[in-house]
Order: sequence, then structure tokens, then C-alpha cells
Amino acid sequence: MINVLLIGIFLALIFVPSAKALMIRGLMEIGLFRPDVERPAATATPALVQDLQGIRFKDIHGKVIDLGSLKGKVVFLNFWATWCPPCLAEMPSVNKLYEQFKGDEHVVFILVDADSDFLKAQKYMDRKGYKLPVYQVAGSIPEAIFKGSLPTTVVFDKWGRVAYNEAGAANYASEKFISFIKTLTESNI
Repeated sequence: MINVLLIGIFLALIFVPSAKALMIRGLMEIGLFRPDVERPAATATPALVQDLQGIRFKDIHGKVIDLGSLKGKVVFLNFWATWCPPCLAEMPSVNKLYEQFKGDEHVVFILVDADSDFLKAQKYMDRKGYKLPVYQVAGSIPEAIFKGSLPTTVVFDKWGRVAYNEAGAANYASEKFISFIKTLTESNI
């Protein structure tokens, strides 16, 4: 009987994205999947990918945002999909981070639906009660920013340099990551 139960749980984790997301979220809560925001040296500066002009995203209303126009702002860019368990697992922490900074005019959130299905993505956000801004890609994305793995999160500093770029789920509501974002908004380097 216990073997059947264990097999059932195992199969649910393999085939049910929400079950896998719940497991990953639980592992995040106990301290796994922490975003690594440590810089190698105190004088290290973030890497410049290239000119960000022309890297564009479109929202559900057709409004286009160009990364090149966001200099002077810290940009949290997240590529995700509704079918991706690690994406779903990290979404509550992304939402908490967004709630922390949504009133800060120096921080911009761009959540890119990898499926380019606004209806499905917005339905997910509404069902979960998230107010996160959903976008679609409206041009080409350099591989230095997004290699195709989901989820991928990139944070640009105020000068358009990559301060953080990681693939895989992470807890973005951690005090360490919140402090990292605050430091970027206050930095003059």
C-alpha cells in the first residue's frame, strides 16, 4: 500500500506541473534555490552586454518598452511560462519582490511570457492574484541575455549593465535579494 502511495506521489511530481512547482516552492522556503548576488570583488562592476537599444517587449495593450530607454532604472527581467514548474514555483517570490518595489520609480519589472500567449499568462496571474506586468518579446533577444532556459532572470543596473543573470528557479523575496536591488538603486558606480 505504501509503495503505491509513493509511486503515485512520484508520478504526480513528474507529470503534474503544479505539484512539481509546489515541491520546488517548499524547497525554496527551507533555503534552497537562493539567488547568488555576491560580487567576486568589492570593486567589481556588472558586465555590459551591449547597447540595449532595440531590445523590445510589448504588453497586452500593445505598448512597447525598449530596454535602451530604461537607463537610470534597475530592471528586473524574467522569462517564464505557465507550463514551467520552476517558473510557477518562483512566481510567488517574484510577486513579493514586485510588491516591495512597485511604487519605486527607479525599478522596472518585465515578466516575459515565453509562450507569447497573453490570454493564458494573464489568466494565470489573475487566478493567483498577482499584479505582475506581463510582456511578450517584440524583437530579437541577444543570447548573452537569454539562452532559452526557463526560468531566466536578468537584473540590469541603472547603467544598463548586467548585475545578475541566472537560469533556474530562485527565491527573489529573500532579504539578501531585496537588499541587492536596493543597493543597485542607490549605487553610483
